[in-house]
Amino acid sequence: MTGTWTAAAVDPNDDGTPPDAEEWVDVTVPGRPERFAGEDAVAYRLRFDDPRADDDQRTVLELRGLYAHARVWMNGELLGDHDTYFVPAGYEFDPAERNELVVECRAPEDAFGGVQATETLPAEAAVPGIWWGAQVRVRPATFLDDLSVTPRYDGDDAAIEAAVTVDAEEPIDDYVTLSLRPEGFRGGGAMERVEVTAEAGERTTVTREMAVRDPSPWWPHDHGPQHRYAVRAKLGDTSVSETTGFRTVACDEDDGLLVNGRPIRARGVNLLPLDDPRGDVERAAEANANLVRAHAHVPPRDLHEACDEAGLLVWQDLPLTGPVEHDVDRGRDLAAALVEEIGNHPSVGAYGVHDDPRDPFDEPLGSGRTDRYRFRWRAWRSEYDHAPDESVAEGLPDDVPVFPVAGPPGTSPDAANLYPGWKYGDASDAEWLLDRYPDLGRVVSEYGAGALASNADGSVPGFDADAHAAKAGTDDPDASQAYQAATVQTVTDTLRRRGTDVAAAFALRDPAPDAGMGVLANDRSEKAAYEALARSFEPVQAVLDEPPSPGAVGVTVVNDGPEPVEPTLSWAAGDAEGTETVTLGPDSTADAGTASIPPDAETLELLLTLSDRTVYNEYDL
Repeated sequence: MTGTWTAAAVDPNDDGTPPDAEEWVDVTVPGRPERFAGEDAVAYRLRFDDPRADDDQRTVLELRGLYAHARVWMNGELLGDHDTYFVPAGYEFDPAERNELVVECRAPEDAFGGVQATETLPAEAAVPGIWWGAQVRVRPATFLDDLSVTPRYDGDDAAIEAAVTVDAEEPIDDYVTLSLRPEGFRGGGAMERVEVTAEAGERTTVTREMAVRDPSPWWPHDHGPQHRYAVRAKLGDTSVSETTGFRTVACDEDDGLLVNGRPIRARGVNLLPLDDPRGDVERAAEANANLVRAHAHVPPRDLHEACDEAGLLVWQDLPLTGPVEHDVDRGRDLAAALVEEIGNHPSVGAYGVHDDPRDPFDEPLGSGRTDRYRFRWRAWRSEYDHAPDESVAEGLPDDVPVFPVAGPPGTSPDAANLYPGWKYGDASDAEWLLDRYPDLGRVVSEYGAGALASNADGSVPGFDADAHAAKAGTDDPDASQAYQAATVQTVTDTLRRRGTDVAAAFALRDPAPDAGMGVLANDRSEKAAYEALARSFEPVQAVLDEPPSPGAVGVTVVNDGPEPVEPTLSWAAGDAEGTETVTLGPDSTADAGTASIPPDAETLELLLTLSDRTVYNEYDL
């Protein structure tokens, strides 16, 4: 569509007519105009010419990322309303020579506004609007409107069920050609023709299950290649395509996380809904993560596509966070829509329903005995009824892990949000915490600490200044980042040594300039914690058994990989040094002895030499 978008803050009406305003200002669509931050409703208007080359063609409006509730008018006629921002809204219309499109977007009217509707993000992150895209497609009289693909895989047999929707303005008795081919690798393909008949003005969907011989599975990047299959449907001059892949994912207390039947330790980061999700996926992979958690929001499909390509599992949350009550039926509807929208992506490895339904540690606690009693008291008082969230979870597929509740100690969470060294205690108290509450250490949905990215002036969204003052105790960005790095490293080491199945640090990137929980600043520049996390996330790594101090400290070698290894560990601290050779099987740990740190040492360096590479780790004293 050509033309200039304008927008205005409006008061929604109930008579079904387009909203109007005294002043419309130029804006960029897609986008989130900052000038409308905090508004309850914003209308967007575009005037454009008839895009058709001839009158026999059809026009379809597609809007993506309509947040959060919307109504759409074309030339004064109400085309429809929409309340699921992560599902595209599509409307056919008969264009005039000159057209006026009006889209009214309203702030969330229920509990499912996601993390955007909280103080974790700046107010402009939740501007009602057209976030991801707007276009008019010109179509022939009969065309393919949609293709959905559902992979089925049990480790041996595989098939892809394709469902193609045909929109016929004229009677049709023809065949849709379905083709399947491997994407970027050699393997078995297929081609089939499916008969389609429809009366004039009818929409019909035809399905076909296409068997795949000798299927090649999709793997996380540290366990194998990212095999994918492209499915294309063609009818006349119109075609649609989708990409999918084969994998199985399971997670239970006995076997841990299994991908394609193989034990895998997921090392991940939480992603917030910021700009350029592909860039965030790239930085997560560079930090040796093999999982990202879409934290309490649904991102554009770019993120899932990027994770398919890069080999990162996606833990996909529903947009539900905080101590809010929610409508279970609405939650189930959103769950079903979410699965339909992203279920074809092989990277989707888990779903989450409700994040942080309680916040018992909003005021930070220290690390002494008295504070541990206080911690236990707060946890005891944080009991939470999982029933509504579990009911929503029933609407999610049973062939991938589902975590109904991701929450703090005391809520009996299915996945634990743990913050030793930030909300309570010291980073080294992670050991005490997991000894006291061992069930919390299996799946950890959040952990970390905040840090200054620069000299912050005033409050910063998503940054707990009180926790920072209590724990880091500094206004110097370098010292602040050093504290964050040490905390992230210590907790990561603890989780890896203890065999945590899934561990996701919070967060990859700050949602605002100056400070935040990210290991990257808002502009993607690295804080000290990014390098520390990348080292700690090496698939094979030597880690300390406790924070370093002069004297003997234990060293453990962790192997998250699929093959046995026999590395040699070399350590150095001041004038002291030593070596140790260890043997590890896949998905295992081994005691690598101790390092003796002299009193005058400033750093402890660990060097792990494997057959194909050398891995480095470092601890400041």
